[in-house]
Amino acid sequence: MRILLTGANGYIGRRLLPILLNSGHEVITCVRDKNTIRLSEEEKSKVTICEVDFLDETSVDALPRNIDVAYFLMHSLTAGSKLFSAKEDKLAQNFVTYIDSSTAKQIIYLGGISNDNNLSDHLKSRQKTGSILGTSVVPLTALRAAIIIGSGGASFEIIRDLVEKLPVMIAPKWLNTKCQPIGIRNVMEYLLEACGNEQLYNKTFDIGGPEVLTYKEMLLQFAAVRKMKRWIGTVPIMTPKFSSYWLYFVTSTSYYLAANLVDSMKNEVVVKEGNIEDYIKLDLISYQENVALAFKRIEQNTVVSSWTDSELLRKGQSLNYYIKVPVNGTFKDQKEVSFELGLKSQVMENIWAIGGERGWYYGNWMWGIRGYIDKLAGGVGLRRGRRSPTEIFTGDSVDFWRVLLADHEGERLLLFAEMRLPGEAWLEFKIETNGMDCKMIQTATFRPKGLFGRLYWYSMLPFHHFIFGNMANNLVYFKSN
Repeated sequence: MRILLTGANGYIGRRLLPILLNSGHEVITCVRDKNTIRLSEEEKSKVTICEVDFLDETSVDALPRNIDVAYFLMHSLTAGSKLFSAKEDKLAQNFVTYIDSSTAKQIIYLGGISNDNNLSDHLKSRQKTGSILGTSVVPLTALRAAIIIGSGGASFEIIRDLVEKLPVMIAPKWLNTKCQPIGIRNVMEYLLEACGNEQLYNKTFDIGGPEVLTYKEMLLQFAAVRKMKRWIGTVPIMTPKFSSYWLYFVTSTSYYLAANLVDSMKNEVVVKEGNIEDYIKLDLISYQENVALAFKRIEQNTVVSSWTDSELLRKGQSLNYYIKVPVNGTFKDQKEVSFELGLKSQVMENIWAIGGERGWYYGNWMWGIRGYIDKLAGGVGLRRGRRSPTEIFTGDSVDFWRVLLADHEGERLLLFAEMRLPGEAWLEFKIETNGMDCKMIQTATFRPKGLFGRLYWYSMLPFHHFIFGNMANNLVYFKSN
């Protein structure tokens, strides 16, 4: 079948794409920036990449109309609480306008379970999105999931941070709310089995795992899998705002995501509607087994996607907007380190492993302080780390940087700063080869915004002298164990 996959760069979309291809389908992917989608050479021959923003109704005009099934996997959960509902409405409305002009026979929507009373803004928005999609002339299959557990997922990483960082937790009362977590593998199976299944047309199904657990039980069972002893107490006095800040500073999540999640945690997300097992029979994986499987992925460095993949650059700009490093009106710090040709593979390996657990090759404690300051200012800090310790692709997040270009053949890595700054910053690494001699060129570029931006650059010069100089030298001569 010919399938349209929206949200192809998101946590779910990136995992579903290869599954659809392996099942013999032809896939048309919808992404805001085609440079950020990772495809093998074999996949490129089977995938049509369309650059489209469903918030802009005019940009969908170029999409093909000859399709059989469309997956709606878009959301705006990381947007500010005052914005995400309006954005999700517009995404759904523009999608319906497009899909009604196509030959599609089915829409498949992955939303959230919303059976409780007094729903959070996030769950109301997910519910409304399903309602808008249901107005299409194309039959809708709505799958409403509980918390999804898988390596790189937002829920998984939040639970991991809480368990691994805090031996003792005094947590809000929402830890006693019930949910029915489901593994990412089972979600993928449901999404695939729903494709083209006429029995599921114009139906809504809740999907969850085999167990109903409280969030507290999820934390304790996670700890048991990791062979850690944890003590958790709950208090009734934490306000939603305080709880959001608590999650934001303790875990790797963004504040807006934390606020939306905390708001939703007052609602039970337990399977009640649809009886999907009457149509699709799966062996549902237990919560603890899903946690163990996720860590196996992490240990094997085979995490397919991360929740940070779909986070937007500031103002929603495309990567193309930043990829040309400005020359005029900028400050630059450039370091060059010469080395012999025999070290080239080691240097490339070091560049491609920068950030995350490897760190920044000099003054990691100073980078840590900078990350903490950024988080206090409402920025991303160092919370995101890396999806993989060895692989890096255009569009990936690396701590508080976004990868604008990862050209292994051209021996060039270009990063753009997503930390809070009075201006814009780029960090570039490239290798130049001349016969048997090579040099690694490291360039930090800063385009200040106003007087404060200039004062910021000059105030950081003493730190740049030590950090950037030693970082460049260590990048060349660092040897991993």
